[in-house]
Amino acid sequence: MPEHTPASPEALFRHGLRLLLDKDIPAWISLWDEDGVMEFPFAPEGWPRRLEGKAAVAAYMRDYPDHIDLRDIPDLRVHRTEDPGTIVVEMRAEGRVVATGAAYDMTYIAVVTFRNGLITGYRDYWNPLAVREPGVDFTGSTR
Repeated sequence: MPEHTPASPEALFRHGLRLLLDKDIPAWISLWDEDGVMEFPFAPEGWPRRLEGKAAVAAYMRDYPDHIDLRDIPDLRVHRTEDPGTIVVEMRAEGRVVATGAAYDMTYIAVVTFRNGLITGYRDYWNPLAVREPGVDFTGSTR
């Protein structure tokens, strides 16, 4: 495990949130295992449901700050599971949609798995219908 990587899944997750708030997407991607998988079980038709590998996650997140100006995570609850490498996270994110200036206020539930201090799985259960800005997809990238 790299020296800078927090030891526990909760600490690693919180560190990752700080990186997202700082808009440091490359550093956030560095927290991922090469074979990590990101899933969106509620993704509507035409949107990605599964990203396989660190490179795919990086491509998906690359322009996130250009589309969603994430400003705060005011509500965060981390639940441990029977598997010490898996946490369930409830959180709310606030910010704005860059293209329109509209408020961004989203509630998420995520199941996140870690191995050797890296993210190996991230299942993101969120409501894509909550974002209804024309021309902006649910990741914040333009369509």
